[in-house]
Amino acid sequence: DKALERRFQKVMVDEPSREDAISILRGLKEKYESHHKVLIKDAAIIAAVELSTRYIADRFLPDKAIDLIDEAASKLRMEINSKPEELDEIDRRIMQLEIEREAIKRENDEAKLAELNKELAELSGQRDGFKARWESERALVERINSAKDKIEALKHEASQAEREGDFGKVAEIRYGRIQETEKELAAGKDELLKLQADSKMIKEEVDVEEIAAVVSRWTGIPVTRMLEAERTKLLKLEDELHKRVIGQDEAVRAVADAVRRSRAGMGDERRPIGSFIFLGTTGVGKTELAKALSEILFNDEHAMTRIDMSEYQERHTVARLIGAPPGYVRYDEGGQ
Repeated sequence: DKALERRFQKVMVDEPSREDAISILRGLKEKYESHHKVLIKDAAIIAAVELSTRYIADRFLPDKAIDLIDEAASKLRMEINSKPEELDEIDRRIMQLEIEREAIKRENDEAKLAELNKELAELSGQRDGFKARWESERALVERINSAKDKIEALKHEASQAEREGDFGKVAEIRYGRIQETEKELAAGKDELLKLQADSKMIKEEVDVEEIAAVVSRWTGIPVTRMLEAERTKLLKLEDELHKRVIGQDEAVRAVADAVRRSRAGMGDERRPIGSFIFLGTTGVGKTELAKALSEILFNDEHAMTRIDMSEYQERHTVARLIGAPPGYVRYDEGGQ
């Protein structure tokens, strides 16, 4: 319908830059903290943008970074509400030993029974200690979250009163009740810090590790490789390439320099990182260098498109590369 079409105007929305995406996430941070009742560190926001840009190529900013933050925060919230792993392992061990004890009772093996009872007593003591500490931490976390919810509700109430012109109520809320609740919140945070001085059973902050764990689940790339500093990886790029490619110093150096220039922001983002022609006989390392570079940059040596031109010697085989022409079979599938 041309008449209807004229009433709409096309608006091109480009993908935001990394800096803009970080600013967008910082603006959304408070809402996600309020929804999931966890804290989101600024380092986690930067990591969400950096890691999603580097490892998730089939989606765009800020959508993919927002999803990372959301999933990491929801996972952390579930962990807070769930029994800690250490406590769960002890409970399972106690259950297993109790089953063994019942079996040994039938055999009348007093020595083994006494040994099992001793181990069960030790594990029960550990469990009680872990459980008491976990419940104390969880109670403090709930108290902190309750104070935050109360502050949000009071701010909303103050805004409502301000719109209605009740400035006395606004002053009472902002300079009385909110400040009292903020003191309660600060006291709760101090208590939690003291309780978690040695170790934490409940983690209430989304950090870089949580973001990396989500990306690892999405992509299958190990977390440790993901958290390796980009600077470190680039500085030793030649050494990493030489682990798989023997010799070819000039080619390795040219490729490494091109990658470093691109990562330093000295190249044009709209153009390729580099274009190279590797010439030589079979077995000198042409394909292996490309695979090694793919492995280092994308943690997968198969994360590249390989076109073997020996497969395109016949005239009709070009359709595999550029796709079949209109009207022919597999036209809708496109080319390689």
